[in-house]
Amino acid sequence: MSSTIILLAILAAAILGKANSVAIATCALLMLKLLGIDKYVYPTIEKSGMTYGLILLIAAIMIPLANGHVTVQNIKSVFTSWIGITALVLSFLTTYLSGQGLNYLTVQGHGDIMPAMIIGAVAAASFLGGVPVGPLITSGILAIFAKMIHQ
Repeated sequence: MSSTIILLAILAAAILGKANSVAIATCALLMLKLLGIDKYVYPTIEKSGMTYGLILLIAAIMIPLANGHVTVQNIKSVFTSWIGITALVLSFLTTYLSGQGLNYLTVQGHGDIMPAMIIGAVAAASFLGGVPVGPLITSGILAIFAKMIHQ
């Protein structure tokens, strides 16, 4: 019952904070729980959901490439500009941090920090107009800090 209350609290915060993606994800989990199929579906989502979600996210980002809106000439000009090079470096850094975060949350088993990250994401969506897509990067930064402190 306490997990349902926690999900309801997250749902309320997401709705109030206008973090629609968090609200939809929370509703999906609540529906699975209320239908009684959570014990069958949750393990699959927990095991492979991150991978499938990342695949879908990357595919969505690559649509302009796939449908021809980005040409080889566009790509050449981007890699010769300061903004393109900066994007490359930042992408390298954030992808590394995301990998560290995924490891921290899953392999190292620190999923208990998720509520704090969700509240931070909902607050940023509410007050700063952000989009809550950063938990992996957030946990990656946290993993780096944790390594530095524990050494």
